[in-house]
Amino acid sequence: MTGAPDAPVALRAVVHGRVQGVGFRWATRERLVALGLDGAATNRLDGTVEVVATGPRSAVDRLVAWLRDGRTPGHVTRVDVDQDAGPGAWSP
Repeated sequence: MTGAPDAPVALRAVVHGRVQGVGFRWATRERLVALGLDGAATNRLDGTVEVVATGPRSAVDRLVAWLRDGRTPGHVTRVDVDQDAGPGAWSP
């Protein structure tokens, strides 16, 4: 994402791979807290996990990097990211 690092943004990401039943949501919630973001991680019926987050752009960028870097529980094969410039786009 680009723009001012402290501008508030909203993120919705759908994480694909082996991400259910492996502690992925718990680890994601811990990462949200550590980054100072409001958000949640929810299992979806199709086996993916939906992550929503709001907060400073720089922290959201770090969350996306963490989701994609391979150090999460399970095995992430793809992260689809949808973002909005305002903090009210998605509610955690």
